[in-house]
Amino acid sequence: MPIAKKTVVTAALLVGLIAGAAWFLNRPATTRLAAPTAIPVRVAQVVQQDVARYASGIGSVLSLHSVVIRPQVDGILTRLLVKEGQQVKAGDLLATLDDRSIRANLDQARAQLAQNQAQLQVAQINLKRYKLLTVDDGISKQTYDQQVALVNQLNATAQGNQAAIDAAQVQLSYTQIRSPVTGRVGIRTVDEGNFLRTSDTQGLFSVTQIDPIAVEFSLPQQMLPTLQQLIRAQDPAAVMAFLGADSNSTAALLGNGHLTLIDNQINASTGTIRAKAEFTNAQQKLWPGQLVTVKIQTALDRGALTVPPTVVQRGLDQHFVYRVKAGQVEAVPVQVVYQDSELNIISGVQAGDVLVSDGQSRLKPGSLVQVLSDPPQVVQATEPQP
Repeated sequence: MPIAKKTVVTAALLVGLIAGAAWFLNRPATTRLAAPTAIPVRVAQVVQQDVARYASGIGSVLSLHSVVIRPQVDGILTRLLVKEGQQVKAGDLLATLDDRSIRANLDQARAQLAQNQAQLQVAQINLKRYKLLTVDDGISKQTYDQQVALVNQLNATAQGNQAAIDAAQVQLSYTQIRSPVTGRVGIRTVDEGNFLRTSDTQGLFSVTQIDPIAVEFSLPQQMLPTLQQLIRAQDPAAVMAFLGADSNSTAALLGNGHLTLIDNQINASTGTIRAKAEFTNAQQKLWPGQLVTVKIQTALDRGALTVPPTVVQRGLDQHFVYRVKAGQVEAVPVQVVYQDSELNIISGVQAGDVLVSDGQSRLKPGSLVQVLSDPPQVVQATEPQP
């Protein structure tokens, strides 16, 4: 083959190769239909259980008995027999006052009574003698009547002396100050040796009952029919008191009590009704003046269908949930019967249904889902002890 002809053939092959390479590099990409991807979600099952309904409010702890100890007679404080913060019982001796002046008055009243009783005894003997003499007119009727009057006078004087003795004994009893209630002694304001007067506005200290104790709280006026039904029930309604606003923590629970009283009127300015509950307080977790959160059980739903609050979604017209079936979801309308921070009671589903609890924002009816398991708990390693 001539050299010129070979050159032409070679050039043609090179051009063909270059054109093929250019077409291969610049050819349109093949369009592929994207396969639907599963949306990751977390789920929860519908649980059928008994659920107690509660109403919450802010309350204040009150002592059932709180007494300020004040003197009832003037005198010097001679002894204080209790310490601040001490537990005392009703009738325990708390303090004593100087009683010497009162005892002297008591002795004087007793002496006057003895003197009058002696005079009365002589007058009564003379009265008997005069009565016998009046039979045969031995004395005049006037003399006899005067003797009767004298006996009555001495008898009244003796009664007055006895009343003076009783009054002095009462005054003497006031020199021993005893606790009127069982409770805890507060901070002392007076020391031994001070002269106390009944007109003093400040007492020695207070004695406050701690166990049992009460909590007063307020609820909306719409709760009045429910409270009336609870107060008439055979079993008292259960009431729980929590520290602060944390009513879901077991550690914050201060005590369990029962409803005892509903106030006789509604506060027109706030639209609330006051109620009172009584608590046993052996561990003294509740303290007078303390602010607490109160939860009162208003009802018990038996066999209720419950889900976590995050399951229920709000639609345009009603609530709904996403139910998982065969890897897909469907929207199911539901009715919310009761809700709180821990669970919701709903109707429209069945016990055991698997509902989406997290990841609903990307879902629509018919979406494929991938159920995620709960994340593993992180166990914090402890340093080895030396």
